[in-house]
Amino acid sequence: MSRIGRMPVAIPPGVEVTVDGPRVRVRGPKGELERTFHPDLRVEVQDGTVVVRRPTDLRHHRALHGLTRALVNNMVRGVTEGFSVELEIHGTGYRATKQGDRLVLQVGYTHPVELDPPPGITFEVPQPNRVVVRGLDKELVGQLAAKVRAVRPPDPYKGKGIRYAREALRLRPGKAGRAAGKK
Repeated sequence: MSRIGRMPVAIPPGVEVTVDGPRVRVRGPKGELERTFHPDLRVEVQDGTVVVRRPTDLRHHRALHGLTRALVNNMVRGVTEGFSVELEIHGTGYRATKQGDRLVLQVGYTHPVELDPPPGITFEVPQPNRVVVRGLDKELVGQLAAKVRAVRPPDPYKGKGIRYAREALRLRPGKAGRAAGKK
């Protein structure tokens, strides 16, 4: 059996989990999330925990077992704590501002790049070179953070651009460094 799929998901106080066939709804202090899972798997609420069961040991069901449990766990975590991804902006003159809900990035293009958040996601700009993406849905937060990073990915030679906080970036030496190494 899947080690992850076997583990029950603890339901913290103040969180309500409702299972209606393949549809699971989780309501907590920060909000509500709803998701439909594969109909072969059974999601059950037992003794203050959520348990995911699979019908057979087929490869397809084994793969879905751990995935479904992880997604349910992320839903429970999302409505209690929420998720956030922090991004850093590197480069002279590169900065971010927030206008209403909209994130405005000035990252070396002739025009500012404006991004509107989908419902349930918020942007924070604690400093002009830092952006924090927050929300309940881990998948949506990660997708939007990747979209912000894709506006100006880090340059492999100078390191300028938008990167995840604490992302390890290996800079390439360039032509001068390569020529110096061949002597």
